Amino acid sequence: MPYINFSEDDLYRANNADLVSYLGGCGGHVKKVGSTYQYIYTDGSGTHDSVTIHGGKWYDHKNQRGGYAVKFLQEFLGFSFQDSVIELLGGHCSAQTQNRSYKEPPKPVVKPFELPEANSDMRRVFAYLTKQRFIDPQIISHFAHEHKIYEESKYHNVVFVGTDENGTPKQASVRSTLSFGKTFRITVANSDTKYSFSHFGNDGKLIVFEAPIDMLSFITLYQKDWKDHSYIAMNGVYESAVLKALESHSNLNQIYLCTDNDEGGIEAAERLRDILHEHGYTDIFRIEPQQKDWNEMLKQHYGAEYLPAVPHERKELYLQSVSELNEMKINPNRIAADLISAYNSADHIRLAEFSLAASEHFLKIAGEDFPLEKMRNRLAAEYKCYQDKGTAATKLGKLQSAMSAGLEQLRKPSQTAAELKITARKLYDIADHALRLSTEETLVQIVEQKEESAEEPDSGFTQMMSC
Repeated sequence: MPYINFSEDDLYRANNADLVSYLGGCGGHVKKVGSTYQYIYTDGSGTHDSVTIHGGKWYDHKNQRGGYAVKFLQEFLGFSFQDSVIELLGGHCSAQTQNRSYKEPPKPVVKPFELPEANSDMRRVFAYLTKQRFIDPQIISHFAHEHKIYEESKYHNVVFVGTDENGTPKQASVRSTLSFGKTFRITVANSDTKYSFSHFGNDGKLIVFEAPIDMLSFITLYQKDWKDHSYIAMNGVYESAVLKALESHSNLNQIYLCTDNDEGGIEAAERLRDILHEHGYTDIFRIEPQQKDWNEMLKQHYGAEYLPAVPHERKELYLQSVSELNEMKINPNRIAADLISAYNSADHIRLAEFSLAASEHFLKIAGEDFPLEKMRNRLAAEYKCYQDKGTAATKLGKLQSAMSAGLEQLRKPSQTAAELKITARKLYDIADHALRLSTEETLVQIVEQKEESAEEPDSGFTQMMSC
């Protein structure tokens, strides 16, 4: 094939092509999760779901790399750079061909999963886990004797091993043991993400963590009968290892989500709860560490410096707005006109209060009693922070769409009881989107205020210079 000199426009369009649409057209397996998609693929080590896709962007959480659409076709579908661009453009590009030979590069060979070489002892790892992380030595020894923790020989990092049902290593994560400088954590190449660092006991409890050190810290804090319970570290916030563990251990029926007490951990817990519900599990509980994560709790226990919990600001602001909603009287004869007036006022809290009052009105006509207190409880219960993404402009667009749907429903004459409930739901949706937009605008204001504050000169320095 002749070499093609692609234009900047060609490369931009190819990189921003919708990967989900492309994969759907060529038989690729994608699964919607919240506002993103997971790409399911199979290699020499098994089937994986660690790649998330949003538009033309992708990220591989297992191998901690990502990029745009062109690189995706190269990495996962074996295309050359040139063929990737042509494929994503559907063969239509403005590029000029050059009369020079082009040789198709060979497809990469997938290497089998291999554990890093073990050191002859694990003195550095043992010292790191006990002295810096405060993990109980006996717990470390237990997992070391099971060959699930060891010290690798080259850089003396700690290796956490995930095994299959037969005890065969299938996955491993490596973490540096440095007490200074930049630390790192990576997943060993070609790990099977269906398996992760874990322990399985005989009772029905499965306790889920983001990382192995969190899991070891929790066990250190709560050692009574710990071997009876089951524990798993997801090595991130993705569910494949949890689902595989539940599939392989039918006795597990109570799931405790112990992800971090920060934005990522809070969103992960909500997302995992929904995924587990979809798979038929109902006894799901959330246990939050009082500090940022379970190792920070352990540090606090031993009087060391620790990181506090990080509130999910968006979620807390939304729930606060819900709790402060007030009753509003409406005129049943001019609901549509007053709804438009409330929207045009740009007071999104007022719009939410009016919409809920109107929703309550239609439910009463349909024979249901649903006062504001119930509405508030429902908004709080249904809110999922992991699904509440996008800019203020994006959320304004969603509110506008909800307004259009609500007004269209209001224009329908002589509604049946079922139709009245639909009208009530659409008005409820307007309230929800209004609150989300109000929350986003508040967050933008907070950021702007922080930036302005950071730009202000130090008052003491200003006074000194004026003397």
